[in-house]
Amino acid sequence: MEKSYVVGVGMTTFDKPGTKDGDYPEWVEAAAGEALADAGLHYGLIEEAYAGYCYGDSTSGERAIYSLGLTGIPIVNVNNNCSTGSTALYLARRSILAGFADCVLAVGFEKMERGSIGMKFPDRTQPLDRHIAAIAELQEWKADGPMAPMMFGAAGREHMQRYGSTAADFAWVGWKNHKHSVANPYAQFQDEYTQEQIEGSPEIYQPLTRLQCSPTSDGAAAAVLASERFVEERGLWSQAIELAGQALVTDTPGTFESRSAISLVGSDMTEAAGRRAMEEAGIDIGDVDVIELHDCFSTNEVLTYEALGLAEKGHGHDLVRAKATTFGGDGPVVNPSGGLISKGHPLGATGLAQCAELNWHLRGLAGERQVEGAEVALQHNIGLGGAAVVGVYKKASQA
Repeated sequence: MEKSYVVGVGMTTFDKPGTKDGDYPEWVEAAAGEALADAGLHYGLIEEAYAGYCYGDSTSGERAIYSLGLTGIPIVNVNNNCSTGSTALYLARRSILAGFADCVLAVGFEKMERGSIGMKFPDRTQPLDRHIAAIAELQEWKADGPMAPMMFGAAGREHMQRYGSTAADFAWVGWKNHKHSVANPYAQFQDEYTQEQIEGSPEIYQPLTRLQCSPTSDGAAAAVLASERFVEERGLWSQAIELAGQALVTDTPGTFESRSAISLVGSDMTEAAGRRAMEEAGIDIGDVDVIELHDCFSTNEVLTYEALGLAEKGHGHDLVRAKATTFGGDGPVVNPSGGLISKGHPLGATGLAQCAELNWHLRGLAGERQVEGAEVALQHNIGLGGAAVVGVYKKASQA
């Protein structure tokens, strides 16, 4: 089997909807142009492209990538909810592994609206109708409330009821990720707060307050992937990062049969995807130095600690209380970028921004937020409805 390498990454800043100059084609041109420049390549070498976005008309991917040139290559539009960007990355990698192409571009972008995400097509079956109905049987459900924080808030409530975690535990995650983002020039928010400010911000759905919720965002991110042959021919070993394992998992019957809000928001998918990706990469969670995971809400970061094996089931909040997942802690540093909570969450771009962040850490290019000595990194991106993507990155060993 071929190996796959990330040889260039790029992204725009993430910004509050309506405040970013330009439009999505310009953002993709900037992010992908940065990735190509990082790799020292020109667009004419790209053989395929995968473009991820959720909010936009058909063929927005073509329109975005045409800003780089018109070369007639296959361009595939990808939509997989919040895991869209990492799904585009997944498809690009599979093309490399299958030997169909030697140099592939994955881009993700989003131009969003302000406020909570809602359904756009009320005249047809909603993709999350089964998930919502199942959670509403388990936890308080407000028919006029914001859907996503209610789902992840319900999962947090279940964890509190079952395992003894507290609202303060989840608030610490918000504190940590806002603190991390202060050193990230790409982040939508770069302000540090006290734990009390996190806890005291307006409640969205208990235990979640506003400063524990990811915002809607505008922005783009990109990665250039290459085969081992291409890396060798182009002399790219000094910057190549191996994408050594990756898995995409969707819902199983257990999602709905478990009668658990934690399962309904993707914990089981994450567990399966993490296990498969780490097996392919030949590592276990103890080998990982830095993680970018899908903290769409602070509750989900704690749940993901357990799903990935950082903590035993029901003990994710022990890592919080030990301050294990921040700089100076005993565990891998989690979300040094600020995560979705503070860096921002333009759905299609999120997975590729995670990819960029982890590649910078493994190459020693993350600046003031650098995780020193990072050798192995893990990415986790999830979208309800649903899909979880987990990837493992390693510093490349020259063939």
